[in-house]
Amino acid sequence: MNHNRIVCFDLEMCCWNVDGVGTTGEIIEVGLAEIDLVRGEIVKRAQYYVKPEHDEVSLFCCELTGISPRKIEKQGRPLAAVLKSIIKNFGGANKIYASWGRDDLILAKECADKGLEMPFNEFINLATLYRIQNRLKDKRIGHKAAQEAKGIDWEGRQHSGYVDAHNLAKLALTML
Repeated sequence: MNHNRIVCFDLEMCCWNVDGVGTTGEIIEVGLAEIDLVRGEIVKRAQYYVKPEHDEVSLFCCELTGISPRKIEKQGRPLAAVLKSIIKNFGGANKIYASWGRDDLILAKECADKGLEMPFNEFINLATLYRIQNRLKDKRIGHKAAQEAKGIDWEGRQHSGYVDAHNLAKLALTML
């Protein structure tokens, strides 16, 4: 286990907004940004589009994430192929993975539903760690708000897995 490297990741899923109620489905994007804690910097980034087996990208989802059905059709790959790439390029179970919230549970459920193994074992929920470090107790705070509260500029379009993972890596470097 490499404790000097943390892989920050963010998932985007198929999503719908019906009568003000948001629901999500299968994963359509995985963004990753690896940090080196010794060097104090982001050392690697990647973005993978996932072709859903049962869902489709809605207009709401396209507007929220910027991910179009055409992009998924052209660049998307099955989740199994994406997980193999993540393991190959980021070390899989040899690294600790982190997200803002419980993206690990979302990924674990989809892996279980599709008969796939999780690409990692060790996980850190940075939202919980942030609340503990900043004595926020039961108060929830979004990733962007937490980052801005620490004086770290947000770069890029929110709800892009690639952008969100990069921003999370910048925040994580101040927390770990």
